[in-house]
Amino acid sequence: MLFRDIIGQEELKKHFIKEVQEDKISHAQLFLGNAGFGGLPLALGFVQYLFCTHRNNTDSCGECPSCRKILDLQHPDVHFSFPVVQAIEKRSDFFIKDWREKIKSTPYFNLNEWTSFIDDKGRKPIIGTEESNDIIKKLSLKSFEGGYKVMIIWMAEEMNVTCANKLLKILEEPPQNTLFILLSESHEAMLQTILSRTQIVKIPTILVDDLSTYLNKNFDLSSGDAVSISAQAEGNFIEARNLLGDQEEKNINRDLFIKLMRVCYKKNVLEMMEWSDEIATFGKEKQKVFLKYCLHMFRQSMLKNYTQNLLTKTSKEEDEFLKNFARFITGNNISEFMQNFNDAHYHIDRNANAKILFTELCFQTMRFIHRA
Repeated sequence: MLFRDIIGQEELKKHFIKEVQEDKISHAQLFLGNAGFGGLPLALGFVQYLFCTHRNNTDSCGECPSCRKILDLQHPDVHFSFPVVQAIEKRSDFFIKDWREKIKSTPYFNLNEWTSFIDDKGRKPIIGTEESNDIIKKLSLKSFEGGYKVMIIWMAEEMNVTCANKLLKILEEPPQNTLFILLSESHEAMLQTILSRTQIVKIPTILVDDLSTYLNKNFDLSSGDAVSISAQAEGNFIEARNLLGDQEEKNINRDLFIKLMRVCYKKNVLEMMEWSDEIATFGKEKQKVFLKYCLHMFRQSMLKNYTQNLLTKTSKEEDEFLKNFARFITGNNISEFMQNFNDAHYHIDRNANAKILFTELCFQTMRFIHRA
């Protein structure tokens, strides 16, 4: 993958280029960050730059034989390991065609999307014991093209304990010119002995400006909508892609939020109950998206109040509403709003009764909005 095709992350791109140019490449690196921040695209871009025979100071050429092989995910010295559903097959190689297809479709995907792609039953995938044997075997062989051998382990936190322990020795004392790139969303789920053998590279959120520019260029979005969605996604491209949906769904969330604030401000209990009934009919995922939208609007209200509108990230329609609404979100109630809507998201995700939850949220909102 070319660095220029990766969304944002300019500082990390410079870091990887410097590593290669100065020949100071740590043999085992752990890319730590949410999949939506671009860890996998960065790993692919890093490896392509490393293998490229005509690279320049900013990117790989994309044309040499090595680049073409990596772009096609067919380089003989670049290997992949990833979680698989053990009931189907215990080794990554069995799913390599699916893996290539998924990456070529988009290199930005998370474990849930990968699981849905390979298993219609949605069973939990892991990186198991048999996979560790394959990894060791592949890396014990000589490089096909006389350079580096690379092993990219995606979602490394899904390794079971036996697999992780088997890889300790080769991680600590790898064959010459071997590069491990482990990608993980949570270091807490990994063995400390694995962490101690890797150089941790933290993948930060994508800058809002970089993400909005990408959305504006590659999706049918106005600049205002691109900025609004980027801010809601908080630097996570996968989240931004999920938020895109269709225009009707975006309008529904905005209208639901406006209606909630208005009925709560008026203290109209009957309309509050009607609002709760309406949103309780939504599916869980739509309810979660709505709650995240509310959190976004609360943050934008505070920015509008305290930065003279300099830092707000809203669409034209949202900005019109905030002109009158933002003054009701202040230091006196913002903590309660954020805490209660975050809690609601947490409980909905764990299958709380939606009718009860949103009814209670209405009354909490009524209290908080009059505390401004």
